[in-house]
Amino acid sequence: MDETERPIIDSLTGSFLLSTPNMPDPRFAEQVIYICSHGHDGSMGIAINKPNLSLNLEEVLLSNHLPVPDNLNAPVYIGGPVEPNSAFILYGSDYVTEQHLEVSSSVYLTRTTKVLDDIAKNRGPEKFLFAIGYAGWGPGQLEQELVSQGWLTIPARDSIIFDVPNEEKWRSAAALYGIDIATYQDCIGNA
Repeated sequence: MDETERPIIDSLTGSFLLSTPNMPDPRFAEQVIYICSHGHDGSMGIAINKPNLSLNLEEVLLSNHLPVPDNLNAPVYIGGPVEPNSAFILYGSDYVTEQHLEVSSSVYLTRTTKVLDDIAKNRGPEKFLFAIGYAGWGPGQLEQELVSQGWLTIPARDSIIFDVPNEEKWRSAAALYGIDIATYQDCIGNA
């Protein structure tokens, strides 16, 4: 196996990427990103704790001439700075559509409008997160940021994605693994 075939790190697909207090980019302050794809070609994830305060899912459905279910109270999340006009839906695997990316055995990602149509008609997934845009990294870029910038990776939990209030997701995700993220400091030193 030559150097180009050897993975830099194991796949982070299905993990959380948490910004630490050392994060130099203010766009990612207190951010929880669910990594949907990670490999030699780059990485892609959806921020799961930053709702768009000027847009909700009801408005998205109405603008697409779809009905609004009575019990719908769902924000639209700012999934990241890449493709800010593209929609992505993370949802539980209890609902199946042909066009999806299996992020884990229990969470799928799609861009198909059929899921939005089914949500509008109360036939969609029980749990979902609707986001505009995504966070993306070119080949090797995320690995470099993990070494030099303020990111921490931890195993993901579906309950953090779908059940925990947005303002608690950052701290709650870290706390599951015994980390007080608000006081977390990078421990990089020289020998």
